[in-house]
Amino acid sequence: MDESIRIDPWSSSQSTDYQRIIDQFGLSSLESLNIPSPSLLHRRNIVFAHRDLDVILRAKSKQNSFGVLTGLMPSGRMHLGHKMVIDQVKWFQDLGADVTIAVADLEAHATRGLSLQECRKNAMEEYISNYSAMGLNPEKTNIYFQSERPIVQRLGFTLGKKTNLSEIESIYGFNGETNLAHIQAPLVQVGDIVHPMLDEYGGIRPIVVPVGIDQDPHLRLTRGLTSKSNWFNLKVGKDGGLSISLSVQDENSKMLGVFSDGKIDRKSRDNLFQNLVEMLKKIGFSDFIKNPKHGTLGIPSATKLDYDDVKRVLLSLERSMGGLGLLQPSSTYHKFAVGMNGDKMSSSKPNSTIFLTDQVKDIQKKIKSAFSGGKSTVEEHKRYGGNPDIDVAYQYLMYFFEEDDEYLRELNEGYRSGKILAGKMKEICIEKAISWMKTHQELKQQNSHLVQEFLSY
Repeated sequence: MDESIRIDPWSSSQSTDYQRIIDQFGLSSLESLNIPSPSLLHRRNIVFAHRDLDVILRAKSKQNSFGVLTGLMPSGRMHLGHKMVIDQVKWFQDLGADVTIAVADLEAHATRGLSLQECRKNAMEEYISNYSAMGLNPEKTNIYFQSERPIVQRLGFTLGKKTNLSEIESIYGFNGETNLAHIQAPLVQVGDIVHPMLDEYGGIRPIVVPVGIDQDPHLRLTRGLTSKSNWFNLKVGKDGGLSISLSVQDENSKMLGVFSDGKIDRKSRDNLFQNLVEMLKKIGFSDFIKNPKHGTLGIPSATKLDYDDVKRVLLSLERSMGGLGLLQPSSTYHKFAVGMNGDKMSSSKPNSTIFLTDQVKDIQKKIKSAFSGGKSTVEEHKRYGGNPDIDVAYQYLMYFFEEDDEYLRELNEGYRSGKILAGKMKEICIEKAISWMKTHQELKQQNSHLVQEFLSY
């Protein structure tokens, strides 16, 4: 029996067995990382896994540039689940990241049937208008529409040569009934993720993408394609040091010193290695083990701490020779915010979440009718206690509305012991939610003049 988990970016039903997801898809836990100024999402293990977040943290510690990318699907209304992503984007921005946000109007057109005009209107009114209220800095934020940035599509097609239908079907679960526009959409997303590394959009630097675990297929595809596109492989040696080897491909064989008949062009290969050595000397290395014939170069004095700097040299050289020169993107993964009925939030199910345009009466009604972790009677609840792990009101306090970890702990313990009733938990959540929403909507109105400043033209 196949007990593997399938992750689908477009499904409304997803697994929440996060440890199995980490194990099956090769994610890393955040436990071993020293997270600077952790947000409540980090402190409460809501952001629970990553790929190469350590690369981003090393860039920050060295005061090197790094970026964060996210996207919005302009087919619905912005709700608290979307807020969770922007909270993470702002956290990275506060650490020093530049921000790029893609409006996935091409994907919405392909998979949701919306016109590009509808997508633009929805993005402006439902999403971008909220970003300034949530604290994003328009001077360090670049928002663009997929349909208006052709390089994104060109990159998708260029990198698409490194994959095939079998791999795409394996990653996404597509089949013979899937329309071609839907198949093309992930390649456009690949272009979205990697294009901020191009010279005209900030240059070679690590990019991190904070997502819900359901979006991991896009990251797996992108990481695989960028790795396949690299001209130089870099590995930590078994006995220490770093080892560089050439990745000879059809489009780069001449540049890497290989004749059309497969024989080595010694003069071209020697020049390549000389250029590589000269670039590595500029960042402090002087001892090399060269084997141009076999296409390998060892740096015995290098350590794991030098990996990022050497990788950047290799990508710079690749780009100067006509290659793409792209890093694998980093990513972080957050748990799903529970919907009002105890299932996943969804823009298509208005009663499943709180939208950022909801009024006080809407918030009150939704939280009062939300799924409870309390017992069926007051007496039973007082005797046996409730379960905050499945109580929507408590979960919303933990994810969105309560900054104070100690107070949250008291609520958790009080609920489990039966001292705090389900109705009281909902009252606390309603009060906090209304307070947050009033402040947010006031800031949104005050900062409405900044909306156009977020857009890239």
